Amino acid sequence: MSEQPHLIELDQLEKSFKGLDHPAVASLTAQIRSGAVTGLVGPDGAGKTTLLRMLAGLMQPSAGTMRVVGLDPIADDRQLHAILGYMPQKFGLYEDLTVMENLTLYADLRGVTGDLRRETFERLLAFTDLTRFTDRLAGKLSGGMKQKLGLACTLVGQPKVLLLDEPGVGVDPISRRELWRMVHELADEGMLILWSTSYLDEAEQCRDVLLLNEGKLLYSGVPQELTQRMAGRTVLVTASHGSNRALLQRALCLPQVTDGVIQGKYLRLILREGEDHQQLLAALDQSDGELQEADPRFEDAFIDLLGGGPHEESALAKIMPLVEVDPQETVIEAQGLTKKFGDFAATDHVDFKVQRGEIFGLLGPNGAGKSTTFKMMCGLLIPTEGKALVLGMDLKTSSGKARQHLGYMAQKFSLYGNLTVAQNLKFFSGVYGLSGKAQRKKIDEMTEAFNFTPILNQAPDSLPLGFKQRLALACALMHEPDILFLDEPTSGVDPLTRREFWLHINGMVDKGVTVMVTTHFMDEAEYCDRIGLVYHGKIIAAGTPDDLKQKIASDENPNPSMEQAFIELVQAWDKKEQK
Repeated sequence: MSEQPHLIELDQLEKSFKGLDHPAVASLTAQIRSGAVTGLVGPDGAGKTTLLRMLAGLMQPSAGTMRVVGLDPIADDRQLHAILGYMPQKFGLYEDLTVMENLTLYADLRGVTGDLRRETFERLLAFTDLTRFTDRLAGKLSGGMKQKLGLACTLVGQPKVLLLDEPGVGVDPISRRELWRMVHELADEGMLILWSTSYLDEAEQCRDVLLLNEGKLLYSGVPQELTQRMAGRTVLVTASHGSNRALLQRALCLPQVTDGVIQGKYLRLILREGEDHQQLLAALDQSDGELQEADPRFEDAFIDLLGGGPHEESALAKIMPLVEVDPQETVIEAQGLTKKFGDFAATDHVDFKVQRGEIFGLLGPNGAGKSTTFKMMCGLLIPTEGKALVLGMDLKTSSGKARQHLGYMAQKFSLYGNLTVAQNLKFFSGVYGLSGKAQRKKIDEMTEAFNFTPILNQAPDSLPLGFKQRLALACALMHEPDILFLDEPTSGVDPLTRREFWLHINGMVDKGVTVMVTTHFMDEAEYCDRIGLVYHGKIIAAGTPDDLKQKIASDENPNPSMEQAFIELVQAWDKKEQK
């Protein structure tokens, strides 16, 4: 550990942009020390990326001062760049270069040569566990491995300060855990690390957090101290009748409830201060239900500090038609589904069924085969063997007819960046066969449901991620499909936007829409009726969220989290295969 800690010092730092109602960063005063990871958290548009870019010397502040290890990022840019590593959200890996060629390029840029280069490469490849993959093209790496390579490239010059802009986005829980292990090691060695994140379970791993909203600092300090402010206000409700989805919609409209999510068989609700827990059951018409107090989480405190989650029923669900539900009807089915690329089986004889009005989740580590499976079920990839059936129709032979029932929201933003929001809505509704009065009516309905009116003439590329994702969902629903495929629909968005998305999804499912979803966000998996855990192209575990958690429950850990279940089930499969 260094004797003198490295410091980032901010004094009344401000950054304003033309056209914005408020500064992106407003009068920010803070001190960030080395020796442990500091978290930078906040919703979309909070100012996190703007702050990191100013610290990296990529943006001039509008007012105030900042010092990074005693240096001014603008005036002392050359000295700072010699000791600073910055990993932006879209890190500049060259996908047509191998792992080693990417490292070599960054070593050339940093002036790392000779024995120091060889020693640095050996250390970083061992540190990131990429030694076996030096000849693999970066574009062929899984999401987690790309992030580890990005981190290795950032560390080539042995920086004293490391700025990480949401490195966990799109990365599975196992890879995120590995990233955190590496970053904690670096912090223990004395590096100053600022980690921006929208995953609030990550914030709990930080020594200190800076919580921003609309450019303002709402909280600075130990995350556990903020969490403990919520003691006694978090409850788990077990319904005596009705679906959890419908009950959540009702709970969110109650004045005593500030936030709510589904957690397996429970509703997890946050109550306003001083509310009587027992009166809640009566208000929910669940007098025979059960209520128990739960330990608060940092996310509870975060949402509460921002004023709570959504407080209304889904405006989107209201405009979707009612689908007649026969719970015995199978609407999506995989039969021996297999996809090979050469000799490699990305999906290996997978079988599952999804019933009408159900949410079915595909989980799995990066590179496990879930996206390949998902794309075959949507008709975007042709299986090598087996069948992908929608409403009994084989997507290989009846894809056109089946697609009339499907809505698809891609993992990577699939809209047209050079068209305005209004033009995207018109284009996609036209693709789905809408025209004239029906088209105008549907565009108006979507505009109102998602509050697009202020941004109709803006291009999607200029919008925050949350608005892009709302627009992508709206475009996927123009033809009122009764089956919805969502590929990591909330990857990278903040918890408030994630809640809004699931408010809409739950509302649509309550009206009979069937949903198949992939996600890396484990709390999101709790909304699923059933889950298939994909690993090495196979489904290694299946069942309700509670079924999967119970598979790993023990005397030491009787109530495991979904993330713990994910990690331990994958590790158990590895051990079994190694025998």
